Amino acid sequence: MASLVESGWQYLVTHFSDFQLACIGSFLLHESVFFLSGLPFIYLERQGFLTKYKIQAKNNTPAAQGKCITRLLLYHFCVNLPLMMASYPVFRAMGMRSSFPLPSWKEVSAQILFYFIIEDFVFYWGHRILHSKWLYKNVHSVHHEYATPFGLTSEYAHPAEILFLGFATIVGPALTGPHLITLWLWMVLRVLETVEAHCGYHFPWSLSNFLPLYGGADFHDYHHRLLYTKSGNYSSTFVYMDWIFGTDKGYRRLKSLKENSDLKQT
Repeated sequence: MASLVESGWQYLVTHFSDFQLACIGSFLLHESVFFLSGLPFIYLERQGFLTKYKIQAKNNTPAAQGKCITRLLLYHFCVNLPLMMASYPVFRAMGMRSSFPLPSWKEVSAQILFYFIIEDFVFYWGHRILHSKWLYKNVHSVHHEYATPFGLTSEYAHPAEILFLGFATIVGPALTGPHLITLWLWMVLRVLETVEAHCGYHFPWSLSNFLPLYGGADFHDYHHRLLYTKSGNYSSTFVYMDWIFGTDKGYRRLKSLKENSDLKQT
């Protein structure tokens, strides 16, 4: 496996420049992972498949889904891609590289874990600030246009929010100056996580059923259903920040009531 990865990376660094890999390569990888993981949830919703696992009974209209996709393509090409290109010199200055040798799996794993922890911390506070009255009305309300989220709505947001909360995703790599292959893996995992959190389905195989600190779709779906002043559940990946600061009390109360109701019915 290691030799296969090295052979593939050798091909990339031989045929493409560092700038092309870091900017164009990262953008293409992001788009591929994002849309390939997010589009199936539109299909499930339209066809009515697996409805017993759907968190909300309400469905989005095809027009609303189409609007989301159109806006996303606009934001990605007009905001995300220029941002990647503009930030390239910064990442280079902080130590990002694409050359050999490739980092060990221990190094990659340690950095990815650090990125998840620091991203969750920064995202929590940034997201909570966006729920203040003025910022919600003028910025964050765009993301909350979809009270019934589906996978692709994870990146549907005001351009100012993309820049603001995007800092949470890049602060970890900016601090460590990772190898590009580590940055790519981080990007893939982060995209898959946020798409899953917005997918609108809670499956038996969802990670939140196996990882106690992982939020997942059920945790974040609650955030989208309520008014901005009472939503809570501000974290991106884990649940401990909301638990520590008491911003998940409504969600926990609702889950407790539901569990008690289920017990009475059995």
